[in-house]
Amino acid sequence: MLAKPYLPGDEAVLPGESRANLLMKRVLGIPEAQVKALNVQIARRFEGRHRDLTRIFERHFEAVAHHVPDAAALSIGRRLLIGAYFTHEYAIEAAALFNPSIVPAPDQSGLRSGAKRFVMSLRAVGEGHLSSIEFRSGVLDADGGIAIDDPGAYLVAGSRTSPSHFDKPRFSAKLQELGAINELSVTVLSRLGERFTLNELESSLTQREADGPAPAIWFETAKIVRVLASSNYVTTFPASSALAERVIFPAGPNETRGMEDARFVLFTEADGRTKYYATYTAYDGFSILPQLIETEDFVRFTISTLNGAAAQNKGMALFPRRIGGKYVMLSRRDRENLHLSTSNDVHRWDDLAELYRPQHPWELLQIGNCGSPIETTAGWLVLTHGVGPMRRYAIGAILLELENPARVIAHLSVPLIEPDESEREGYVPNVVYTCGAMVHGGELVIPYGFSDAGIAIAQLPLEDLLGALRESSVHY
Repeated sequence: MLAKPYLPGDEAVLPGESRANLLMKRVLGIPEAQVKALNVQIARRFEGRHRDLTRIFERHFEAVAHHVPDAAALSIGRRLLIGAYFTHEYAIEAAALFNPSIVPAPDQSGLRSGAKRFVMSLRAVGEGHLSSIEFRSGVLDADGGIAIDDPGAYLVAGSRTSPSHFDKPRFSAKLQELGAINELSVTVLSRLGERFTLNELESSLTQREADGPAPAIWFETAKIVRVLASSNYVTTFPASSALAERVIFPAGPNETRGMEDARFVLFTEADGRTKYYATYTAYDGFSILPQLIETEDFVRFTISTLNGAAAQNKGMALFPRRIGGKYVMLSRRDRENLHLSTSNDVHRWDDLAELYRPQHPWELLQIGNCGSPIETTAGWLVLTHGVGPMRRYAIGAILLELENPARVIAHLSVPLIEPDESEREGYVPNVVYTCGAMVHGGELVIPYGFSDAGIAIAQLPLEDLLGALRESSVHY
């Protein structure tokens, strides 16, 4: 259960007043003598359900303090009470929990020989079909055993801040994609350096508005500029929190209906430096937008937009290293076929080439990737999802050439994983789906969601799968 801000709708009930303003007036009208008793009652009901509830109420009060004429004059007790009125519990898994990805954890200390600690990301869906990203941790032992850590009793939301700076060429390119490059936005950008802060952007917007542009055109332009800026942000969790307590909850304007299907990958540069990336789909209830998460420690997450003609649909998955000096990404640009894109900039994807079309009955409706490719001696192993009759999902596999991933070496003619009778019923029936697997001790470990109702983990010898691919009747 997550304690998150509750902001009543801003529709006017009385002229000039929002519901948030009206609620604040009512809470400010509670006699001081009642405030302490109400706080005691609230603490008794909710303190055991959340870590540091007092601090949560303080943060949520600070977010609405601008509705109070003289916030500094309020007692600590009243500030906490206001925070409680602007807080609600949200059950992030109430509707579904599914579509995991798995990567090696940043900290591998203190393990027995041959063991590996992992991080698993999960798509959690709560009230209103709102998707967020949560995590589990665990250990794969040398003998193939899997131990998943107790997730604990609490959930923690991160603190959202703006990035330290924006890159002007990248920001301008995204405005171009959004159809918002015009005389007004060009003037705003011209006042900014190659790297600028959110405050500098707001100052330039204010200057441009003072010049008296046409109201209608200015309103739309300024809105798109601000939406783009707020779609790039940083979420940071308390270092003292456990991994399974952390929930990346939608915070950007393109995510108002959720963050879907994060595909995490441990990316390694040529010099050995590593970073975790995750592509995911932002959804606002009307349109989708691929976005990128970056983290080194699963404590601080930088979230940004992806640019370019190839970054326009679901199912983008980054290769775990550069190939030929370039980043490489799988995508599904047309929603039916697998595509491949390369780039010099992990945030911009323009070139696009078709990679693989559905060929077998179980995948004819559409095909996509099931997470980042896995490097093997035989080639890049790509788990795929195929959709067949009755919109039934199955997991397959294809193999790409190591130094030329645009070349498909082989693919399975039959599914690798398909829903059995125990996995067919759920929020979305007849589905198995994963957002990423990993290899440990010669075993391919595939966590997968089934019918949006739960998560299972499949394991099989990697060499058996590679052997089946080599012997496949269909080769390129």
